[in-house]
Amino acid sequence: MYQYNISAGLVPVESGAGDGESVLVLLTSEELAQRTSVPGLGDILCHTPSPRDARVCKAETRHGSICGSIVPPRQTKDGRPIAFGYLLTGRWAVLCDDTGTGRSMVQRLCREGGQTGTDPGSFFCEFLEMLLAKDLHHLQEMEERLTRLEDAILAGQLEDLNPEMTALRKETARWIRYYTQMEDMVCTLQENETGSFRDSELQQLHMLEKRIGRLQSEAQTLREYGLQVRELFQAEIDIRQNRIMKALTIVTTIFLPLTLVTGWYGMNFAGMPELTWRYGYPVVIAASVAIVLLCLWITKKKKFW
Repeated sequence: MYQYNISAGLVPVESGAGDGESVLVLLTSEELAQRTSVPGLGDILCHTPSPRDARVCKAETRHGSICGSIVPPRQTKDGRPIAFGYLLTGRWAVLCDDTGTGRSMVQRLCREGGQTGTDPGSFFCEFLEMLLAKDLHHLQEMEERLTRLEDAILAGQLEDLNPEMTALRKETARWIRYYTQMEDMVCTLQENETGSFRDSELQQLHMLEKRIGRLQSEAQTLREYGLQVRELFQAEIDIRQNRIMKALTIVTTIFLPLTLVTGWYGMNFAGMPELTWRYGYPVVIAASVAIVLLCLWITKKKKFW
């Protein structure tokens, strides 16, 4: 467990802070389960959601505090999903995180001097801003991946593209769902039923809502772009199949007269003079070659290939 004095600019402390000062508490799920209360915080800590159970981004009002969870569609470098549980009161801010991402963000706020407020509401606003800081860059990377897929499709490199397109489509859907949930969460925070946010922080939340809306629009644009790439991929597959069917049709058309000749002379009637004629066999061969050449000339003239 880690504690920071928000009033002093996120200064690490050993056991809380003085009277009237705001404190940030960082916990893991194990510590949350073991510590039903923190000195000075009281039993209200039990209302903090565990990140293990977090599935959506939400904000709820309970017993004069705001609690909820945040589940970004990201993973750590070792593949663990990132999730946060949080609790806000007039003096306390509790952040529950099992991946260490929350502590890294707090340390970054300390290094960059990003914490300008002195209460839990201001800290949480700046935490949300940092959480969204690199989202646009990530969406741009997804757009670049879609562009590379589009270029590969236009170049005729269709092998092994379908799994990547499916993965991108699912990832885009997760980001859109994330921003929808975040927008609802920020709207709930703006209602300020517990009075945890001052007017300046409510304005900051309003700006965050607009920013989330823009990011959601970017994600929806990516989804539409992904659908267009998918349609282009399917169109290229259809064109390739049409070319194959066209080639098979031309070959069938060219050799169809030879099938007729084969069936004709396979009847073996006794009165067929060609069967006993000395030059019957080479004449049939020559006639078959001539028929093939004639069919090729006709298809070429008609621009069938």
